[in-house]
Amino acid sequence: MNFHEFKVRVRYAETDQMGVVYHGNYAQYFEMGRVEWLRNLGLSYKFMEENGIMLPVVSLTLNYKKPARYDDLLTVRTILKKQESVKIEFDYEIYNEGGELLTIGNSVLVFVDMKTGRPVAPPDYVKEKLVK
Repeated sequence: MNFHEFKVRVRYAETDQMGVVYHGNYAQYFEMGRVEWLRNLGLSYKFMEENGIMLPVVSLTLNYKKPARYDDLLTVRTILKKQESVKIEFDYEIYNEGGELLTIGNSVLVFVDMKTGRPVAPPDYVKEKLVK
């Protein structure tokens, strides 16, 4: 599956004085999207870390179209853009309940061996899930 959607309701603590979602919180929404995307494939960050693999973000871009506000129910769509060599890339789209596109983004992560701190190819158990 190349995309997954999940819903999250904006909490008051995620908003700024203007009543809109603080810009830094979108990175967390994207992370939540990646975690749920993996979980939907039958994988988890926790399992990968327990097996010596981490996925640090090496690039993150965001483009804000419209603001998200307190108590909005957001749909976060996480889309696998590509997986090459040691990198995996995702696109993101965030919509409000009315279906309006609020934010788009992109992130690139690298598979890293936790013992050596060096980039590595994704483990076979990840590769198998990505080709389905």
